[in-house]
This record gives sequence, C-alpha cells and structure tokens, in this order.
Amino acid sequence: APNGLHIPFLIIVPIAMALAATFGILLGAPTLRLRGDYLAIVTLGFGEIVRIFMNNLDRPVNITNGPKGITGIDPVHIGGFNLSQTHSIFGFQLPSVYMYYYLFVLCALLVIWVCTRLQHSRIGRAWAAIREDEIAAKAMGINTRNVKLLAFAMGASFGGLSGAMFGAFQGFVSPESFTFWESIVVLACVVLGGMGHIPGVILGAVLLAIFPEFLRSTMSPLQHAIFGHDIVDTEVIRQALYGLAMVIIMLYRSEGLWPAPKHEDKIAKLAKRNSKKPVRA
Repeated sequence: APNGLHIPFLIIVPIAMALAATFGILLGAPTLRLRGDYLAIVTLGFGEIVRIFMNNLDRPVNITNGPKGITGIDPVHIGGFNLSQTHSIFGFQLPSVYMYYYLFVLCALLVIWVCTRLQHSRIGRAWAAIREDEIAAKAMGINTRNVKLLAFAMGASFGGLSGAMFGAFQGFVSPESFTFWESIVVLACVVLGGMGHIPGVILGAVLLAIFPEFLRSTMSPLQHAIFGHDIVDTEVIRQALYGLAMVIIMLYRSEGLWPAPKHEDKIAKLAKRNSKKPVRA
C-alpha cells in the first residue's frame, strides 16, 4: 500500500521471491528462442517497461504512489532484534547500519552457496550444456525449455530477495530507485568479472562498488587543485569509465577478468596429473 508496508520480514521475503520468480517465468517464456545480446536487450527493455508502468500506477487507483514511492516500510525484525535500533552484544555497541551489513553479508553468502551447489548439480550441468550448444543439449535429452525457465525463475527470485532487503533497509521504495543505469551496472559486474563464473562475478561487483567511492574521493579534489572548480561531474566520469571498461574488456578480454576454467583445460590438467602417477605392474 502507498501508506506503508507492515508485513513481517520473514513473510515478505518468500512472497517477494515467489512474485519475482513468477515474473521471471513470464518474461522467460516468450524469449526462449533468444540468445546472447538479443536476450540481454529484451530483458533490459522489459525492466524499463516495468519501471515506467509502476511509475504510473498512482491513478486511477493508487497502488504504487507513482514516483513518490511507498514509505513507512517496516524495518527487519528477527526474533527479538529490531535492526533499525542499536544493540549491545558482548559489550560492543552495534549501530543499525552494522546490523544490516551483517544481514546482507549473510544473505549474500547464502545465495553464493546456493548458486555454487546448483552449478555442480545436474541442473547446473544442464545449464552449462545449453550455454555451450543448445542443439546438442536437446539431443542428449535435456528439456531445454524447462531448464531455461528455471534459470529465469532462480535469477529473478534472488532479485526479489534483494528488493525485499533494500526496502526494509531504506524504509522506502520507488520505481525511480531502479533505473536503466542500475541494470547496466549489474550487467557490467557480470561482463567485467567473468560470465558463467561465480568468483569472477563477485570480483566484478566488488570492483564496481569500490570504484565510485574512489572517484568521489579523488576526482573532485583533483579538479579543484588543477582548475579551481569541478569541470566534469564525477557521475559523468564514472559512466564514461564504465563504458570504456566494457569496450576494452569485450575487445581484448571478452571472457572477463576472472573467467571460468574451460573444460578443455580441466581435461588437460587431469590427463597431465594422471600421466605423472607411477604405473603399477
């Protein structure tokens, strides 16, 4: 409701994940034939359509409050802990922002663990097979339609978890919080870090999270020291450098900074290891 959201956090999280997974399937169903750049364009376009749609759901019936957003979202309550308050644990004072930080880290580790388990499961191997050669995967008996829809649903559900945590932390959520640029940043994390490689994606996310803070602390003082005032806004420099980094990566290291190990390299390494073992008579 526009006037607030007062549902317990442990209830809103599964609801958010289920709704996000449902919309992920609805998006994935008509785009199953698309791959690569075309799929990225469609998903980015769909995200922008949803944002504009939500931005106008304040009339004739006010559902989202439009660009003003929904305020008064309850903070996270887990057991007897209200994460919007400062808590004393073993004599240490933990402010609210620290509590949320640890919760976010815990959820991130949980998602990484789930993704890693999925990657090494039968479903993960099916995803890898479809990525390499969808026709061959289908010939091997993999139901490519259902497996791809599951990938859409899983990815969207993690987005739903993040959205629920974002709303609880901010106490406010608006369609304007999720612009096209936010989607580009997420895409840049994946491309720069290494597509299909969980540690690579984490590396890309960490670098792109640190980079804006580094620019804010250096570019403005540097411009003041040289020109006496800001010539170019730091945000413009950040966007330009993001674009330049994407172009350089795609031209000279398309697999990313930390790519996934190739199956050929794994086989060669295993064969080399076996060749060093002494042969028993």
